[in-house]
Amino acid sequence: MTALPYRTALIVGTGPGISAALARQLSQAGLRVAVSARNIDKLEGLLEETGAEAFAADATDPASVDSLFQAVEARIGTPEVVVYNASGRVRGPITDLDPEEVRRAIETSAFGGFLVVQQAAKRLVPLGKGAILLTGATASVKGFANSASFAIGKFGLRGLAQSAARELAPKGIHVAHFVIDGAVRSASRPDPEDRPDSTLDPDAIAASYLAVLAQPRSAWSWEVELRPWVESF
Repeated sequence: MTALPYRTALIVGTGPGISAALARQLSQAGLRVAVSARNIDKLEGLLEETGAEAFAADATDPASVDSLFQAVEARIGTPEVVVYNASGRVRGPITDLDPEEVRRAIETSAFGGFLVVQQAAKRLVPLGKGAILLTGATASVKGFANSASFAIGKFGLRGLAQSAARELAPKGIHVAHFVIDGAVRSASRPDPEDRPDSTLDPDAIAASYLAVLAQPRSAWSWEVELRPWVESF
């Protein structure tokens, strides 16, 4: 793989799936990696494996996000790659949903993305380089029944990505949105024996993120859709 033109990375909303796979591959590519979550105790194994630095933060709180970036800068330097993987959802019929739970879900999926993109842009624009990657879902382009809060949040994040790409790309910042169109494989959700590779492998997803980071600026992607080979369109 082409060497990445970046030295540091921050992943916000880190868990055991896509984020963990991305932390491993970015570390293997030679980047210093910072990972963030509300609860960083769950990341202990990942930190030992990758050498990443962990920071507790609430992505929906402007002061917390500002403090996160300042802490990351003090520890590893300005994060030249910033990934937003946090999302929230509450399921149920529209008539039954708790408005406050919906508000929190939308804040996590979309408003938190804005706060992270804003803080990243403030630091990357003066550098004239960097990348901001936002993780979407099938719900970014198609709203399902009983999933209004997730659709609102993910549609919002996609709109943010498109707007930020148009604004920041001419300033040297590569903004890309990833539509993860299918179930992501995990220990608790393995592929059925009769349908191998019918879910998205987190390592394969991470490899696609790194491939986008390696793109020359004359041919940047602003959006990539990833789905299993057996997934229907």
